[in-house]
Amino acid sequence: METNYLELTIGAVLVYNFVLSRFLGICPFLGVSKRLDTALGMGGAVIFVMTIASFVTAVTYRYIACAFTLFGHTVNLKFLEITLFILVIAALVQIVEVILQKFSQPLYKALGIYLPLITTNCAVLGAAVINSNASRGLLPATIFGCFSGVGFALALLIFSGIRERLELSQIPRPFQGMSIALITAGILSMAFLGFSGIC
Repeated sequence: METNYLELTIGAVLVYNFVLSRFLGICPFLGVSKRLDTALGMGGAVIFVMTIASFVTAVTYRYIACAFTLFGHTVNLKFLEITLFILVIAALVQIVEVILQKFSQPLYKALGIYLPLITTNCAVLGAAVINSNASRGLLPATIFGCFSGVGFALALLIFSGIRERLELSQIPRPFQGMSIALITAGILSMAFLGFSGIC
């Protein structure tokens, strides 16, 4: 089966955006989007983790989680798929956390609790599961993971830019804080719905 890489990339970024179309990864999306610099750092971390996690989970799925023959018996470890994916993602997030703590202390402190939450970010796990369900090869899975991360980062940057502008606006009291953030996220999601006819 031939893979259409253009459709795969545009679909991952715009059409099937993990945050605004699939509604996965909402916790860091809402939690880190108050400032543009933290949103940029979180977007970069998610792109890195999603890309590497998609590659490693594709390898894991192909060579470990699928059925294979051992001493003449067929062994099927597909039931361990999600557990293996979570272990891979958790290990990658630990690596990112150590790197940020060593080389970018301000960003590490700004991301706070949301950095370890990438481990349980359902967008990262969702990309791995979608790749395995679609039986994508290593390259298509990695490209899908990378551009899904780019889509997540794009949504995060757009949303944080809007939220920074909203901080300077006069908003009626009942809509201040998280209320206006959720309304804005809903409107942004409807705007991304306009891309649904592309792929």
